[in-house]
Amino acid sequence: MPESVPNIFLSAGEASGEHYGALLLEELRARVPGARFFGMGGARMEALGCERIVRSEDVAVMGITEVIRHLPQIYGEYRKLKEAIRERRPDVAVLIDFPDIHLKLAEEFHRLGIPVIFFVSPQLWAWKKRRIKRVQRYVDRMLVIFPFEEPYYREQGVDATYVGHPLADLPLPAISREKFAEGNGLDPANMWIGLLPGSRAKEIRLNLPEMLRAARGLLAKDSKLEFLLPVAPTLTWEQQREVSVLLSEHATGLPLRLVQDARAALFHARASIVASGTATVEAALIGNPFVVVYRVSPATYAIAKRVVTVPHVAMVNLVADKRLVPELIQDDFKGERIVQELEALLVDGFARSEMMAGLAEVAKKLRGGRETCEVGGGTAIERVAGIVLETLGLAS
Repeated sequence: MPESVPNIFLSAGEASGEHYGALLLEELRARVPGARFFGMGGARMEALGCERIVRSEDVAVMGITEVIRHLPQIYGEYRKLKEAIRERRPDVAVLIDFPDIHLKLAEEFHRLGIPVIFFVSPQLWAWKKRRIKRVQRYVDRMLVIFPFEEPYYREQGVDATYVGHPLADLPLPAISREKFAEGNGLDPANMWIGLLPGSRAKEIRLNLPEMLRAARGLLAKDSKLEFLLPVAPTLTWEQQREVSVLLSEHATGLPLRLVQDARAALFHARASIVASGTATVEAALIGNPFVVVYRVSPATYAIAKRVVTVPHVAMVNLVADKRLVPELIQDDFKGERIVQELEALLVDGFARSEMMAGLAEVAKKLRGGRETCEVGGGTAIERVAGIVLETLGLAS
């Protein structure tokens, strides 16, 4: 049993996970005033009272070869976390996504007898299936956000619970088109296109230049376009400067605006170009037609092609169980291909209406978690908080 004031290890490594971490921290604080939190996270988690042993922006890398190249830095940060865990002995560990570090930490927690809750499943059903042995040994509760993941884990002997997708619980952005335009220097009479290259610096380097080439191709066909580029809050000052350099090299003369609110950008954009990841789920839930793109290093792609076993890259297509949204991956990710796919989505017609109907079905499936979650009502974050408190022996 924990002390009257629980000591909780909370850890997230990327923008989407950090957002969920901040929401969960806020919910737990409301239920257990005075609870202490430490671990890994971003600025939002820190602002809400989580003592950051490691900053998530210092370890967020991508791809197989990229992780290998950054191993010395990652290992150094991992050692900091292990030392803090051994010294402070938290009552429970809540690990959000980011399996490269979190599955290793789970082993350390298991060794110390500290219960481990893993929120947002590693995509073991797609690749790196050998990691299931670590999950079986070291994770006490696996909380999943897609309905097909719960039966997968239960068949593997893992105590898994579908809690629903946190993004499905968010209301649509309330800001009007006029207010959004005013706050970001946009013309509300123009057509806006979202550019979402990913939340990590490496993703931005690999995805943004080709997106900007596509933007030029689209602008050549319609001069009444403006482009919205959301900037992830987890980017460091140095990484933001790197984005500025990229824009100076590839975006000169483009009507491009950097915006803070990605969801509002998706809500008001006519259509978007979205890097595979959480943003594709956001776009589906908001109902914004889009094209999925992605690029990694050639070595990472060569390895991934041999080990990935799912028919689609985009989560939206996996949930839909069909190629609802075009996927332009690696060598297919070219500006002219994006223009070709996106043009049909900018005008009223069959392609646009068919995709929007398909996205509505995906959103319905994801929102279905409210009724089908075995842990009862409330939002996904409320369900996760309830399971954390149940693990602590503090559930009402």
